[in-house]
Amino acid sequence: MITATNIKKTYNKGEVKALNDISFSVEKGELFGLIGPDGAGKTTLFRILTTLLLPDQGDASVDNYDIRKDYQQIRNRVGYMPGRFSLYQDLTVEENLNFFATVFGTTIQENYDLIKDIYQQIEPFKDRRAGKLSGGMKQKLALSCALIHKPSVLFLDEPTTGVDVVSRKEFWTMLKKLKQEGITILVSTPYMDEANLCDRIALIQKGDILSIDQPAGIVRSFPGDLYAVRASDTHRLLQNVRNYPNTVTCFAFGDALHVTLSADPQSLLAYLHQQGHQDAAIEKIQPTIEDCFIHLLKN
Repeated sequence: MITATNIKKTYNKGEVKALNDISFSVEKGELFGLIGPDGAGKTTLFRILTTLLLPDQGDASVDNYDIRKDYQQIRNRVGYMPGRFSLYQDLTVEENLNFFATVFGTTIQENYDLIKDIYQQIEPFKDRRAGKLSGGMKQKLALSCALIHKPSVLFLDEPTTGVDVVSRKEFWTMLKKLKQEGITILVSTPYMDEANLCDRIALIQKGDILSIDQPAGIVRSFPGDLYAVRASDTHRLLQNVRNYPNTVTCFAFGDALHVTLSADPQSLLAYLHQQGHQDAAIEKIQPTIEDCFIHLLKN
């Protein structure tokens, strides 16, 4: 449903590289995640695929339509929810939805079944202006407007940024239901924990795709063993572990350090005891997507 081949994009006359030779594909009915921090190139890629921006080089298609030649057909077939709330703040919930339905030559009633589960949550506030809604409510309204014309492909650019944990969980539940309707979904997020909710993911940083695979496949590709190291004096522990000769990588994760080693972990433990960390503890752990992302950045 979506293909991108050798996409390149720069800004400021080539001084700023936004996308570097990006290639990937998304299958029909797939929930595909583009995972990376701010400035990674996610929004630029979304704007190219939704025909709002032309690439400097490369080709792409959406639903078998070329982004250059068939931009009108693509715009009629995709739903796009940008990262920033972009609906009309002075219009009510119902007025916004009616407006977007009219733009696409349809009505709320015609495709109500598709948005029913989402819209029913905000319908009690249908006469409230969009600008007065909470973050979670704005999110649901924006998704309803993106779906009102029954798109075949849905683009969601960081849809859960700035909303509470409960709203984030509800949103991903809604995406799973939409996937069951046969809609192909491309979603971007800076939250590494959301990667596990996708069928496949692409890790992206500074315009480069670092890896593409199922979340479990990316975790399996982590080389070697990963250890969590803890002690009461975390600040000094970080310095000591990084100074240990057999430490390969060491990063702070909450109350622990995630460490890879070129020697037996017990030798690190003995070293830490010598450094005064009598309560130091080491345990082998399963890598997360974030661990894999950091590892890929180091290589």
